[in-house]
Amino acid sequence: MIATINNFQVDLSKPIDISIPLSNTDANPIAWYIEKPVIEPVQFGEWIGKVSSGMSSTNFNNITFNPHGHGTHTECLGHITRNFYSINQSLKQFFFTAELVSIELEDQKGDFIVTKEALFNALDGKSPEAIVIRTLPNDTTKLSRKYSHTDPPFMTEDAALYLRESGIQHLLIDLPSVDKEKDEGKLLAHKAFWNVTDVNTLNSDARVEATITEMIYVPDAIPDGSYLLNLQIASFENDASPSKPVLYSMRNI
Repeated sequence: MIATINNFQVDLSKPIDISIPLSNTDANPIAWYIEKPVIEPVQFGEWIGKVSSGMSSTNFNNITFNPHGHGTHTECLGHITRNFYSINQSLKQFFFTAELVSIELEDQKGDFIVTKEALFNALDGKSPEAIVIRTLPNDTTKLSRKYSHTDPPFMTEDAALYLRESGIQHLLIDLPSVDKEKDEGKLLAHKAFWNVTDVNTLNSDARVEATITEMIYVPDAIPDGSYLLNLQIASFENDASPSKPVLYSMRNI
């Protein structure tokens, strides 16, 4: 199916899924000191909700997981505020122009970071609604990496501020967080991107509709450039939801 959007043709039959699937196996990526997800059939006494058990006509599983620690997820500013804000209420549109950029991480006193300068050079004057950041080096271990206590790469405060000032509403990245793993709760990049100055009392110009999506994976075979992004979430009334960002190539008419 070919769609025409703002003088671009988009082939909707060729989606590029950049999410990481959630499973109850050791292959599932993990961050923030938790164990792997649990997916198991409901049990009532001796009855098991699993067709192969011979007791049930359906598979009937409970799933226990954490959206922030178990894979691709999209979060709103409610992730860092005292008052409750829901991703389901914050994200009301789901298609956006997006720029996929590959960013070489910079070693800064042992920390590997995404800098403002790298983002400025990668965007090269473009101002998409969303940015998709593939950090380099990039390999398939990101699909199953165990991030806890490893001090993963992160984004600097001024890099996040630059994205906000560029008008980018949706930030997607292949790291477990835009902030440093152990930063004494400062969360400088989150606050800069959402324009949150006080987590107790939200300022009037805080970006309630902006989102951050973490723990994506973009294979090397997908070239940098402009795409149409479909940012799909589950309808959780929570600060974050597991998500399925999908890219579509765009071609000038």
